[in-house]
Parts: sequence; C-alpha cells; structure tokens
Amino acid sequence: MGWPGIVFLGLVVGLAGGWLHPLRRLVSRPFGRLWAAGLAGMAAAIVAKMLGNITGAFHDGDSLEWLACALLALAAVTVTVGLAARR
Repeated sequence: MGWPGIVFLGLVVGLAGGWLHPLRRLVSRPFGRLWAAGLAGMAAAIVAKMLGNITGAFHDGDSLEWLACALLALAAVTVTVGLAARR
C-alpha cells in the first residue's frame, strides 16, 4: 500500500468517525465540520506512516501500518470533533 492508500484510508476513517461521533449533533453545522474530520484523519494517517517508516517500526503494506494509521486517524478525528463541539 502506497501513499494513495494511506490518504484514502485516513479520509474514510476521518469521514466515518466524524459522522458517527456522538458530539456531532452539538455542532451547529455538522456537514460544515465534516471536512475538518476528514482532513484530520488524512493528516494523522500520513503522520503515522511517516513516523513508522522513519523509526523502522513497519514496512510498506504491513498489517501494523494499517492498524497504526487507522488508530491515529480515529484519535485525531475524536479530538477534532470534540473540540469543534466545545465551541
């Protein structure tokens, strides 16, 4: 899996996590904030892939790479939607 796969994984996790987050209803414009969740998921997945490659924790296409990118993207979306709901 290359960079396009990681970007797609981060986008899908970001959009799904932003849509399913329980605090999404408290945000005044839920669809307006959904793009922020998608971007946060993509950025977190890219950062996870870069950190894993730099540290040598995993190689391209490993199962650990998928798991790390998805979990970090989900954490970033949780923080992003939670902060948007507090505004």
